[in-house]
Amino acid sequence: MKKTLHTLAAAALLLLVASCTPQEKHAKYVFYFIGDGMGFTHVAAAEAYLAQERGVIGMDPLCFTQFPVLGLATTFSASNIITDSSAAGTALSTGEKTTNGMLCIAPDSTTLLTSISFKIHDAGYSVGVMSTTPINHATPAAFFGHNIKRGNYYEIGKELPRAGFEFFAGGGLYHPKGKEGDAEVALWDMIPEGNYTLAYGYEDFLAKKDADHIVLIKEEGSEDMCPYALGRPEGALQLSEIVEAAISVLERNPKGFFLMAEGGLIDWAAHSQDLAGTIFEVLDFDKAIAVANAFYERHPDETLIVVTADHETGGLALGRKGYTYDLTVVDDIQNPSAPTSVEEYMNSPKAIDSVNEKARVGWTTFSHCGGPVPVWAKGVGSAQFAGRQDNTDIPKKVCAAMGVQF
Repeated sequence: MKKTLHTLAAAALLLLVASCTPQEKHAKYVFYFIGDGMGFTHVAAAEAYLAQERGVIGMDPLCFTQFPVLGLATTFSASNIITDSSAAGTALSTGEKTTNGMLCIAPDSTTLLTSISFKIHDAGYSVGVMSTTPINHATPAAFFGHNIKRGNYYEIGKELPRAGFEFFAGGGLYHPKGKEGDAEVALWDMIPEGNYTLAYGYEDFLAKKDADHIVLIKEEGSEDMCPYALGRPEGALQLSEIVEAAISVLERNPKGFFLMAEGGLIDWAAHSQDLAGTIFEVLDFDKAIAVANAFYERHPDETLIVVTADHETGGLALGRKGYTYDLTVVDDIQNPSAPTSVEEYMNSPKAIDSVNEKARVGWTTFSHCGGPVPVWAKGVGSAQFAGRQDNTDIPKKVCAAMGVQF
């Protein structure tokens, strides 16, 4: 009897301690940034360029490289040690591996995989999906679409109006009337039917920002990406503006929001071994993250920011001959040599930029690489992103930080 009383007392004490322990705080606002093709060396090149601009040897940290949590993520797909963007986007969105070329469909070619964007939306949060590429391109499409072939842009785009998310943005919609241009109904006509308001550029968005559901693109009828940061025309839509626009729409929800933003043109520049374009795209990506960081400063106890990549592109090496490299030549480049349209990006042969030899940097490939990519994090739940992980772990950790069942 005495032993039983002791046991009951111990149990009661444990219950009392548990009831007095504060519940783990969940993130109310989550920013999920994906730098397409952005490896450690791409970031280092951008930081070295900033330091060299000041006339010093070293690296000036970017906004996101000063985040307190740093990890790395493996990126292999279900079919290859080197992933493509659709398989990597699927992993970062659904927490599941798939075959290269497939979008949010399991390797069995039949099972649909569910993005965390839907799980988070079903939990009552507002959701935004955006990129500097067309919205129905691989990475942004992985957060709302499904297809056996990533190149079925029209079929993927048809899923956008049905998603129900509050905000979409990008350069445009690729193949809005199908690959052959003969679809009876254009994607542009489906979007308003899904209760979405189309906005063309940032100024037009400001006039329409009170709409409940918005699709923001760079200009009416656009099928392509936003302009590169290097040589960008004045007034052209850029990722930092898109993030600002998204916040103004999504923060109206008292429950909170989830925002996925892709810096898609880092990959495009690196595919062409375009050093100047790659550096300026990383800097532009950082500018967008700085917008999220300013939001974090206003809501430090409720915000999580995660920055990662889907894979590395190009195999950039800072050093080619001798013990130095020279990024001052980047200032001589006025316009990027990287592809300026989706067609060119997907189909054209690439040419090495002569700047590379002058800068004494090297590249190993015109394609993707198989190494791990960086993960930076800051805010509520950020500690779990430290150390080694797989890309499929990241969306699971985002859901855990938000208190959303994966």
